[in-house]
Amino acid sequence: MKQIIPEKSSEKVSKFLQQNSLHKRDFAEMIGVTLSYVYNLIDETVPFSTRGTTLERIATVMDIEPEEFSEYRIPQEPILIDESIETLRDYIKENKLTVVSFLKAFPRKKRIDIVDILRGALPIPIDYKELKLIGKTLNMPEEEVYNMWEARIKQVLESAGMNIYSNSALVNSMLECARNNILNKEVR
Repeated sequence: MKQIIPEKSSEKVSKFLQQNSLHKRDFAEMIGVTLSYVYNLIDETVPFSTRGTTLERIATVMDIEPEEFSEYRIPQEPILIDESIETLRDYIKENKLTVVSFLKAFPRKKRIDIVDILRGALPIPIDYKELKLIGKTLNMPEEEVYNMWEARIKQVLESAGMNIYSNSALVNSMLECARNNILNKEVR
């Protein structure tokens, strides 16, 4: 029987960068580290990261599970489970995009936020224009983008202490006004 030798994390990242023609600078920006740090990781000048956030960002960009890195330890912090994030991931696949090509559709300074959204560390944006840009990149119907935004607004109101059920008339009125304003502007 032939022994299976696990691939070093640094080699895995290096191969990924080569296969995707992804410059180390772009990769560094996507995962929130310096360019020299990426060079040092690949060259094994420093030990491969054991920081959960960094490993999760690397895994998200590579579209793999963080557990594929031997250095990864399951974090104790909660991960946001949001069906909107799963919907975004589904649209990425539906559009036959890689995570890298999806990320490249955004300004450099915004990419790390998108990575954090995809890994469940940040919720989808409450800013409708930001969410609309994500939706446009993924060819999402305007109605679906709006529905995501509406669900997010309800989450924010609830987390701020509002009982959206006992205030349903107010909430429904606000959201109906928003729906008419946002979706009718799209038609004009």
